[in-house]
Amino acid sequence: MKYICLGYMNEQVWETLSESERNTYTDECFIYDNELRKNGHFVGGEALQGALNTTTLRWSSGKISVTDGPFAETKEQIGGIMILEATDLNHAIRLLSKHPSLRLGRGGCSWEIRPAADLTALIEESERRRKG
Repeated sequence: MKYICLGYMNEQVWETLSESERNTYTDECFIYDNELRKNGHFVGGEALQGALNTTTLRWSSGKISVTDGPFAETKEQIGGIMILEATDLNHAIRLLSKHPSLRLGRGGCSWEIRPAADLTALIEESERRRKG
């Protein structure tokens, strides 16, 4: 089963790290990502640019509203996503709990894990309706 993992990062904590600490942190994370890849658990993922580069869309007063910046005003912002292949949620938790990013400390990083929804049947049903 696929699990979508949303990595949250406190950019203020990141800014307090020295260049050496950032390099060590980054290297350790990529080493573990490669281990997940090698063992068939890393399905995909992407890092995101900082929260200052965010554009948020929402529906407001009958039209699309576009604002700069993240929707939520929090210390932690989504820093990236990872898609894991795991047998169940406990397996996904075990895999991600070993990720070095969690050791950033001081509230610097957390992960949210959600099972991916299988939309195959919903897509097929929609296609049947649209065909008439």
